[in-house]
Amino acid sequence: MPLVKVKPLTELPPGSVFELEVDAATYAVCNVDGKLHCLEGTCPHAGGPLGQGNLNGNYLTCPWHGWEYDCRTGLNDSDEDVKVQTYPVVVQNGDVFVELP
Repeated sequence: MPLVKVKPLTELPPGSVFELEVDAATYAVCNVDGKLHCLEGTCPHAGGPLGQGNLNGNYLTCPWHGWEYDCRTGLNDSDEDVKVQTYPVVVQNGDVFVELP
């Protein structure tokens, strides 16, 4: 899978979320207490932009209707049948990259 540069790590401090757009897809890149995670950027509930949501511990909250997803697994907090795809994140030479298909 190819690596796609997100931004310098210094621009993604703990507690922040960044919306990454690649071609026609969006992704949410989260820094949870120094651990980086990447999730599919569209909420399956109503299509909300997860990359514009807020972090609450390990959970990313969709700004449209408050649905929450665990940044580590992509699982919805109240229904384990609802899940968004997650993608590996790596840091190289101070820059954040995600591995996308």
